[in-house]
Amino acid sequence: MQELLNVFKALSDETRLRILKIAEKGEICVCDLVSVLDMSQPKISFHLNTLKEAGLLKDRKQGKWVHYSINDSDMFRRFLVLSVLEKIPGEAVKKNLARLRTVMNIKNKNRCCEK
Repeated sequence: MQELLNVFKALSDETRLRILKIAEKGEICVCDLVSVLDMSQPKISFHLNTLKEAGLLKDRKQGKWVHYSINDSDMFRRFLVLSVLEKIPGEAVKKNLARLRTVMNIKNKNRCCEK
């Protein structure tokens, strides 16, 4: 029962929903989320940890960087995340996704925190 509560708790926060919507586009580094969401690294890390503990995100470490992506190993969680992301209106995250494109373009030019 606690596992299920953790999943729904993780989905009950706007910032975490924005993170999931961004991660839907592909693997993302913590440093990119800091730029895209204009939040401090500790706040982003807190939200990422909540999503990871709920089994909604997985991480991959490379050097000092940690990259996150949607965890698709559990069908229930994957279906739930896809269903939730489908309900988020594009306008709600339009600004975040535009910033993501800008951040990724700069990142590709500077080759920072490469995969």
